[in-house]
Amino acid sequence: MRKTVRTIAAAMAVAGALALTAVAATPAAAGGPGWRPLAPAAEPQVNPLKGFIPFQGSYDKFPYSMEWAYFPLNSVMTGPGTFDWSAMDTALDDIASRGHQTALRFYLDYPGRPSGIPRYLRDGGLVTHSYDDYGNNGVSVSPDYDNPALRSALDTFIAALGARYDGDARVGFVQAGLIGFWGEWHTYPYNGDAGEPNWMPSDATQREVLTDFISAFHSTRLMVRNPNAMNADLPIGYHDDSFALETKASSLGWHFMDNMAAAGATEKWKTQPIAGELRPELQGCIFSAAGCPVLEDGGDNDFPGSVTQTHSSWLIDHYAFQTGYSAADKPAALKAAQSLGYSFRVTSAFLPAAATGGHATVGLTIANRGVAPFYYDWPLTLALVDKKGTIAKTIATDWRVSTVASGASARFTKDVDVRGLGAGRYTVVAQVTNPLPGGVPVRFANQAQDADRDGWLTLGAMTVAAGHR
Repeated sequence: MRKTVRTIAAAMAVAGALALTAVAATPAAAGGPGWRPLAPAAEPQVNPLKGFIPFQGSYDKFPYSMEWAYFPLNSVMTGPGTFDWSAMDTALDDIASRGHQTALRFYLDYPGRPSGIPRYLRDGGLVTHSYDDYGNNGVSVSPDYDNPALRSALDTFIAALGARYDGDARVGFVQAGLIGFWGEWHTYPYNGDAGEPNWMPSDATQREVLTDFISAFHSTRLMVRNPNAMNADLPIGYHDDSFALETKASSLGWHFMDNMAAAGATEKWKTQPIAGELRPELQGCIFSAAGCPVLEDGGDNDFPGSVTQTHSSWLIDHYAFQTGYSAADKPAALKAAQSLGYSFRVTSAFLPAAATGGHATVGLTIANRGVAPFYYDWPLTLALVDKKGTIAKTIATDWRVSTVASGASARFTKDVDVRGLGAGRYTVVAQVTNPLPGGVPVRFANQAQDADRDGWLTLGAMTVAAGHR
């Protein structure tokens, strides 16, 4: 099964160098001879790898295409270099059974939960610190991250994680967790300020963990909590876990976008994903007419402004799924979820009335009206549907929506071989295909989306003559 999953997932190669075959569209591309416009529509309520996401589970109160999962390191690491991946695979398979990808993070220390430190390390004398903050009351412990045995364990684990799951179609994003409370790369208030000890690892250990992840993952996208000079030059995105409260650039100098600016990373969203968690205290009120109280001095409480500045693709908003928004608040919440990430619209299509000599040129002009690019090289597939509604032929293309930057358009054309089809009239449809079996396809913001087949955009009809078998 592992090889099958990896084969299916091969299409998830990273779009890091956005230099494929698409040509930037000019005004003439959308309106030249043979090109016809396709009617626009609102962004679909659900699209893969974007929008609001819950913690792992089945919910019906809000649309979603991805789920969040935490894993303690000791749930898979059983000894030096030994692993049992069954708990992780069970979770990934459960989420995939709903057609969803997983965003995940491993931790060693989660306040209020039993320690995630592998038993063999604690038995081997690893120093740990007990604390009562965040309601922990001594349940979890913070390890000495610079301990050589722990550093070696993290090196080994990250390499094994990448060897097994890089490119796995079930996985959308992997966060470089492991360090700090919740794996969020902080140990506040134990960070050396106000006379408190500093439990964070050295810069050398932090950089080692990051480079381990980058060495282990070449296809699956990575993220880390804090933008800073240490990671600004690395191919890794960011996760703002206090979204819409401590996000926008401020006079305080430490909000998420303040840190992005200080690191020189404000344009990094163009190649690396930005996501996060809508601050939990804001989730239930920020989309209401009354809004939320300001929780702290300098708090944003500005969801649209935070999206604009960060170019975020997805956010954890568990309230939307567990409790659910009222009828009055849900439209604003849906609009907010739709505002995240990419938004693709086919502005024009090229499709001849009839195939000639067993061939036809098919073309699309695709615009990205969203705040971010699509970060994976998922292929766009064409198909011909017969009068019974059955797909008679599928055509793979080398078209990649990952080449369509936010605010830009791209034009794609292809010679389609229709030999072997029976004579008749066929509906031509297109889809950005999710490599996860049963996964949510990328839907376009067009009226013809799902018009003839669920998950497919109708481009028009074409006649295939007899005699070209």
